[in-house]
Amino acid sequence: MDQGNTTLPPTTGANSSQTPAAVSTAHLAAAALLFPTFLVGVTGNGLYLWVLALKMRRTVTTLWFLHLVSCSLLFTLLIPFFIVSLLMGFHWVFGMAMCKLLNSCISMGMFSSVFLLTLISLDRYTLTHHPIWSRNHRTMPRARKLVVGVWLASFGLSAPYLAFRETQVVDGGRIICINNYAPSADWNGAEMQDLGRRVHLAVFMVRLLLGFLLPFCTIAGCYGRVGLKMKEKKLAWAGKPFKVMVTAVISFFIGWLPYHLYHGLKLYNKDVPQSVTGAFLVIYTFTSCFNACFTPILYLFVGEKFWQVFRMSLLILVKAAFVDDLGSSAHEYSGRHGSEVENTKQEMA
Repeated sequence: MDQGNTTLPPTTGANSSQTPAAVSTAHLAAAALLFPTFLVGVTGNGLYLWVLALKMRRTVTTLWFLHLVSCSLLFTLLIPFFIVSLLMGFHWVFGMAMCKLLNSCISMGMFSSVFLLTLISLDRYTLTHHPIWSRNHRTMPRARKLVVGVWLASFGLSAPYLAFRETQVVDGGRIICINNYAPSADWNGAEMQDLGRRVHLAVFMVRLLLGFLLPFCTIAGCYGRVGLKMKEKKLAWAGKPFKVMVTAVISFFIGWLPYHLYHGLKLYNKDVPQSVTGAFLVIYTFTSCFNACFTPILYLFVGEKFWQVFRMSLLILVKAAFVDDLGSSAHEYSGRHGSEVENTKQEMA
């Protein structure tokens, strides 16, 4: 749980401006929402991972989403730590090693998710605008290398948490898990304070640019071009692949926007009331967890009537969600999809 960033002495870390009643009420409400989110997320992500890994033919598209769902499952499995931390008023009881490891995993999940979404958008763009190049170069070995590169880059960008994350004891004996960007134990030295602030700013800018702004511009540009090409060639706007990917992108950026806003506010820790940063902390904790847990449910239901979904088997639903032919016409997709539904109905009868 990322409670905050600081280069100040440990004695300044308490949320003294918040009343205990207000904090406990907000934390209890967030924890109550996170518990069912965890249950749904583990079930949903687990089922998707099982079907994608074992029940479907491996293609480039299924490979992208296999690792995207793996990121969601990784984040989902961390939610119990968030719940305990919230219920204890962010009193950290898991030790220094877990403080570093947990937040490194959170960062890895965020970066790998956004990098995979960027790869998916570039993949869709090349399929629609450079089909011949895609046919010759869009291969599984290359896709696997790109996925490995995504995880390595995510680990590299998350490594600062292993260096800067630490536990500190604040007033009342409460232990907090925070970022200490000061490269020395000399907390009160003006030079160390200034250097720590510059390191903090650099880490924030890298995280914001590579984990949010640049991917967002790339993804928006790619899907804009894909949409124009589909309109130009009168392809099916209701195609499942396009809707699934757009849904994944929207849910990701809505889920992680509070995270970056919170860290931006922490740059001005002295000027922003603790009640405001505390509220953003609770908001981003919930939105990021909600995004990781419920995005697979969005994949499942997007583009389908609610009652139709419940009449189809899980395997047919997932296969329909990952049809890997963007160039198919609406008539072809409807006929194929209708026959699958009919076959499922017959099997269930």
